[in-house]
Amino acid sequence: MNKAIKCGKLFDATDGSVSENKVVVIEGERIKEVVDAAGFVNAEGCEVIDLSDKFVMPGLVECHVHVSETGAPDTFKINATQMIGDGTLVGLKNVQTQLMAGFTTLRNCGSPGFLDVSLKNAINNGLVAGPRIVASGSCIGTTGGHADSHFNPYIKTVYDMIDGQVVDGPDQAMRAARFVIKYGADVVKFMSTGGVTTIGTSLGAQQLTFEEARALVEVAEMYGATSATHAHSSAGIKTAVRAGVTSIEHGTIMDDECVELMVEKGTYLSPTIIASRRMIERGAEAGMPVYALEKVKQIGQHHQNSFSKCLKAGVKIVFATDAGSPCNPHGDQYDEFGYLCEFGMTPVQALTAATRTGAQLLQMWDDIGSVTAGKYADIIAVDGNPTENVMDVAKNCFVMKGGEVYKQN
Repeated sequence: MNKAIKCGKLFDATDGSVSENKVVVIEGERIKEVVDAAGFVNAEGCEVIDLSDKFVMPGLVECHVHVSETGAPDTFKINATQMIGDGTLVGLKNVQTQLMAGFTTLRNCGSPGFLDVSLKNAINNGLVAGPRIVASGSCIGTTGGHADSHFNPYIKTVYDMIDGQVVDGPDQAMRAARFVIKYGADVVKFMSTGGVTTIGTSLGAQQLTFEEARALVEVAEMYGATSATHAHSSAGIKTAVRAGVTSIEHGTIMDDECVELMVEKGTYLSPTIIASRRMIERGAEAGMPVYALEKVKQIGQHHQNSFSKCLKAGVKIVFATDAGSPCNPHGDQYDEFGYLCEFGMTPVQALTAATRTGAQLLQMWDDIGSVTAGKYADIIAVDGNPTENVMDVAKNCFVMKGGEVYKQN
């Protein structure tokens, strides 16, 4: 049976406006039309869903998660002991938690053993329920870099090909990118600088040459995929942007040239503010390693300034939280909306980042990101009005994905 949703208020992600008393008519998985409630006649006998006292908006798009991670304080221990089957089951629970929180589309930015591809396929084939997943498979990095294992040199396992592929030189980089795409990746994820949670890497150290980064991006471009790079410092960011990367993940320490290049190239920013905030606020008590705590303090000193430069310059910014990273569990990332506004966005800009801009980054704007005729019926509703108080977005009471209702309170 087709459905009709009566909306008290409806957020238009195409321009940030809010209209009242609309009806969204849904035919199968997709939106047939959006009409004024006063002129709506249920001639087709649609199932009517009354959200006339709610704020209705597109399903949220989360652009940086790690589906098989849980927010445990020491990710290296998890990666070294978790079997692929364990990670897949954990991942299923996490993505379903995300769906119930209103995130109907997720971009996964690194998981072992292509388990994110398996979850994507299972959801798309109707085997299990879950959000839409844009998968990356394993991350790609250099020897000693953020994707490397850091086992002692006498332990040799298949770890490097399962959790993070290690490359040195553009030929190896090109092969690694082709490998992840071969097995179902939609986005090529690679590491341009050091990271907080990896032993022996500094945030500021660039880890890929231009030729290596360009080889990774070029393969993604040839196959019609996107690319994303973990990058904290200016040198690594600029190299990746010049190489044509689609999005910068984190982007915490930027100079003015970084920002100018991102605007020039149309590069997206996935700021993941909540990831560092959670580690700073909760990491010591949770038992995060001392080396990680020391590094995350550097982020806290620079992140807001870098973000503000990007926002002022017009860099395209998406909603992204690094969910699954230490002290940052899935389905509990609404505070990112508040942090986006604390760093300078308006509530409408923050909501747009989590709808239209995210859909555009994922090359899915034709199908998701707004409540528009022809698109998938990915629709959520909340109490309150998040365009006035952005944290009202956490008052989620209704979730629909592809015309199917998963939550209705």
